[in-house]
Amino acid sequence: MYFMDNKQHKLPHIHVRYQNDEVIVSIPDGGILEGGIPASKMKLLQAWIELHKDELVADWELAVTGENPYKIEPLR
Repeated sequence: MYFMDNKQHKLPHIHVRYQNDEVIVSIPDGGILEGGIPASKMKLLQAWIELHKDELVADWELAVTGENPYKIEPLR
């Protein structure tokens, strides 16, 4: 998540990098807004989003107002 990042993509979203690829994914549904990563990694990411949806939405609200988001257990 980036601070104040609600201008281009209005939906709550996260930016994810995997090797040289980047994808921007909406938090509510795990849909791809831009970019892409390998399909197997995308499935893992979408499952992680589903598990942490409430935390991600709360962090989104903090980040768009310039506040520090809380740490969320990373994808392993």
